Amino acid sequence: MAEKAPSRGEIFVVDDDPAVRDTLSMVLSAAGYQVICFADGAALLAIARTRTPACILLDVHIPGKSGLDILKELHGEDYPAPIFMVSGQGDIAMAVSAIKNGALDFIEKPFRGSEIVARLDEAIEAYARRQAQSTSSRIAALHFPGREPLTRREREVLEQFTAGASNKEAGRHLGISPRTIEDHRANIMKKLGARNAADLVRIVMTTQRQGQI
Repeated sequence: MAEKAPSRGEIFVVDDDPAVRDTLSMVLSAAGYQVICFADGAALLAIARTRTPACILLDVHIPGKSGLDILKELHGEDYPAPIFMVSGQGDIAMAVSAIKNGALDFIEKPFRGSEIVARLDEAIEAYARRQAQSTSSRIAALHFPGREPLTRREREVLEQFTAGASNKEAGRHLGISPRTIEDHRANIMKKLGARNAADLVRIVMTTQRQGQI
């Protein structure tokens, strides 16, 4: 009898629709992940604070506290695993709010199983790679006096841009869609007062030089 392949890690799925939970469970299990499903956020919180999965898929519209509320309680930006928000509403404002509160990216329903697996594979691998590299980040140590502080993810995106990466390349490296990268970039420019990409690089280089004096 063939030995069962080792699990690639746990994925927590939070959705109040049993059909969606079943579909995701089937697709992700077939890809080698161990899937644990929750019908509401309270059940997730009870486990997510004591166990760290490889990734969390969190639906925006769930009973009780919304997915955004749960994301805030998990402190998404600092949670030790990537969190994807899922919604069938196509609500852009909600997507932006989710990203600002630490969600790695946003997935819209309806989705194809193969696309979900590919995106999660990429995000989980990118997250692990970034964790290993985080101590050597030059941007992470920079301070921009008088400016609104950048989030950790914004600093990761900024580092990609100052290294000359395109939206697509930055997205691939960070496991984020190019559209979300563009949202981060716009937010970074607004916070640092940059008029364009060249201005953004100039601000970073000036800050780096000042920090070395």
